[in-house]
Amino acid sequence: MGVRENILRLDDSIATAAKRCGRSRGEIGYVLVTKTVPLERIREAVQMGILDLGENRVQELTEKKPALPDTVRWHMIGHLQTNKVRQVADRVVLVHSVDRVELVREIEKQAQKTGTAAVNCLIQINSSGESSKFGAAPDRAAELVSRVDDHSPVKIKGLMTIGPLTSDSEKIRAAFAKTRLLREDLRRQFPAKDWDILSMGMSGDYEIAIEEGATLLRIGSAVFGTRT
Repeated sequence: MGVRENILRLDDSIATAAKRCGRSRGEIGYVLVTKTVPLERIREAVQMGILDLGENRVQELTEKKPALPDTVRWHMIGHLQTNKVRQVADRVVLVHSVDRVELVREIEKQAQKTGTAAVNCLIQINSSGESSKFGAAPDRAAELVSRVDDHSPVKIKGLMTIGPLTSDSEKIRAAFAKTRLLREDLRRQFPAKDWDILSMGMSGDYEIAIEEGATLLRIGSAVFGTRT
């Protein structure tokens, strides 16, 4: 199927999953992951009205951004090295992968240099405990949040997690549920922060993520096909 057909099918699937668990379709958005996707296929999605695009790599983001309409809202969804922050701090609407104090401080530094008043960020949580994944341990999340001053240009908007690499749906569900409960706990501890976004669920597990409260999905292969 083409990009258009895949987007229509995805929208139907999200609506069905939302209805199944008593949620409104309007509560759930998604970012299309454009890692290694050719520009012509990305343009097909943009022509369908999809404006939230996510990149894992800073280099790809900086290369693709000038080639697509200014209306596109870019998300940095991959691990972000401190030496790459200056290339994205004022170019994205949301950084999904803040997981350490050093990264917070570098974002603050670069925001001040560029005069960027706010850099919207999600705290990435390693909810599965897999050593191959980035993210703050759930029991260290509160400490990380506490290091972000209310006057900081780093504006926390919620949490992000990546489900475990497994076909066991219950393990995936447990990781998503843990992140949802952690967000509720952090909301109680830090009521001045904005906890509206729960970014979890990708092409292979987004229906479970919806059932566990995700508000923002990250979808790649379900629209663009398997990466080569």
